[in-house]
Amino acid sequence: MSPLATLLGTDFPLIQAPMAGVQGSALAIAVSNAGGLGSLPCATLSLDGMRNELLAITSQTLRPYNVNFFCHTPPEPDAERESLWRQTLLPYYRELGVDPRNIVAGPGRAPFSAEAAAVLSEFRPRVVSFHFGLPDEASLAQIRSWGGKILASATTVDEARWLEQRGVDAIIAQGLEAGGHRGHFLNDDLSAQLGTLALVPQLVAAVRCPVIAAGGIATAQGVAAMRALGAAGVQIGTAYLLCPETTTSPVHRAILQSDAARHTALTNLFTGRPARGVVNRLMRELGPLSPAAPAFPLATGAIAPLRAKAESLGSGEFSPLWAGQNASGCKPMRAAELTVELARGWT
Repeated sequence: MSPLATLLGTDFPLIQAPMAGVQGSALAIAVSNAGGLGSLPCATLSLDGMRNELLAITSQTLRPYNVNFFCHTPPEPDAERESLWRQTLLPYYRELGVDPRNIVAGPGRAPFSAEAAAVLSEFRPRVVSFHFGLPDEASLAQIRSWGGKILASATTVDEARWLEQRGVDAIIAQGLEAGGHRGHFLNDDLSAQLGTLALVPQLVAAVRCPVIAAGGIATAQGVAAMRALGAAGVQIGTAYLLCPETTTSPVHRAILQSDAARHTALTNLFTGRPARGVVNRLMRELGPLSPAAPAFPLATGAIAPLRAKAESLGSGEFSPLWAGQNASGCKPMRAAELTVELARGWT
């Protein structure tokens, strides 16, 4: 058994990436029962929603699982910027028959909190992971008090060193290829972020704790390549998007199986923070990165009704179609089977 698998309590050093919006407990359960580390994303869940999902997990698996949180600082609402954003989107509201006066602004995603920690303490998960840095030391100490292992994402060597200084048990090296939100937290300079092939060996050389490769890994061959670069394990997300245990929308599923999935870009249009998804009309016409978008996660509210209306018509042109640069391993197969197939790259 690999050292990382021992740390995580799994059969394989393979983590299913937490993917808010396209999965719940079902995917995490399937992956954990298959010998990997299933993950539950909690950024979009209420406290009651999180508790219900954790009850589902603990009633259907005795294996370790990961619970994931964001660690951003919620911004103050900016009425002027919100108005500019809605004005930018006005032509699309008119086209789709959406009344912007009925839009309710919402936070979209919540950071880790003392209340969330209290719910976690009822379940004492083996692994808790963080994106966008770490919570305060008291929260980390609470997780450690029940023997929980702490993982966090890094997109640069500086971020990895920062995380190691704060005692994380392993670092997820999120390469630029990865789908979903960039995990950067020390600065917003996207030019400082590296692809997985370059990032992993640099992090392995810079820190002593285990480094988990993430981004662009979609097959057993990709897993083997990360092992050859010195990674202690892998975290894989996009490859699971077509599994029946996900909640990936029909529109998103169709696009992932089309030629369109080969063209992804980092965009802040859907949440206010750079995240990788399949390029669609909104990204082409507004540019994938726009200064008009409100700060994360406040851009979400104004986009939501456009997404809902377009998807009701079978269109993903206004949806966040999160996906990494390599969707080649994305297959409509059971998550357990996919987990075992991917894990063959480590044996």
